[in-house]
Amino acid sequence: MPDQNLLHDDPLNDFLRRQIAFDGQSKNVYVAGNGPAVIVMAEIPGIGPHVARFARWVRDAGFTVYLPSLFGRDGAIVSADEGAAVFRKACVSAEFRALAAGQSSPVTHWLRQLARQAHAECGGKGVGAIGMCFTGNFALSMMLEPAMLAPVLCQPALPLNDPAGLEISPEDLAAVKARLDKENLDVLAYRFAGDKFCQAQRFAAYEQALGPRFKARVLPDSAANFADAPPFFQTHVPFAHSVVTVHLVDKAGEPTVAAREEILGFFAGRLM
Repeated sequence: MPDQNLLHDDPLNDFLRRQIAFDGQSKNVYVAGNGPAVIVMAEIPGIGPHVARFARWVRDAGFTVYLPSLFGRDGAIVSADEGAAVFRKACVSAEFRALAAGQSSPVTHWLRQLARQAHAECGGKGVGAIGMCFTGNFALSMMLEPAMLAPVLCQPALPLNDPAGLEISPEDLAAVKARLDKENLDVLAYRFAGDKFCQAQRFAAYEQALGPRFKARVLPDSAANFADAPPFFQTHVPFAHSVVTVHLVDKAGEPTVAAREEILGFFAGRLM
């Protein structure tokens, strides 16, 4: 049965909407909760009800969640056409490197500053972050910020034109790898086995680059939920893809719920 709360726009009324600016760039950031900071970066087409639900799970697990608006209409269930337009706009935006392997998206510099500020505001050992699909790799690039301690990559889809490519510069990747080794830190990563946007070649490339610091989790396609997929996903992502949002099956014992609980435990273990 579809979750009725996920079939309508989410007003996000239980979040404080803040405007946060770095380097002259101001973005809306939705903040809620108490405890160490975790930055949740939405997938295309933006902060829809499924992404907001995941952010609330993070909040309810004892964290202050920061949900930056990077694209799309916040809280909205958009049509397939509007979602496709958001995708096209993001692909040509100067903030992202959608089609370029071996480059880090410029927006990750803004996100690193957000992590630094969130740590100053919330305290704790450090900050966690999770990216999804279009933003999937950003938590790795954010590891250049010392406050970042717990990166999670969900179905990292960039670069779109190279299944084995990594959306991070060689220099940044080397610096992140050195830090992971020096500080005994890990990267959690999730994908469905048959995902067409995040294929096995990408995880293999991460494993080659990061070694045992990269903890890969591959879920069977049969574990995906399609009951309440919004129009954009029905039309443009008709396969198992979004591990902790649209395609999560919210029932005990389900692989996607196990992934969610592992992520929350990872944040707790590193940040609390």
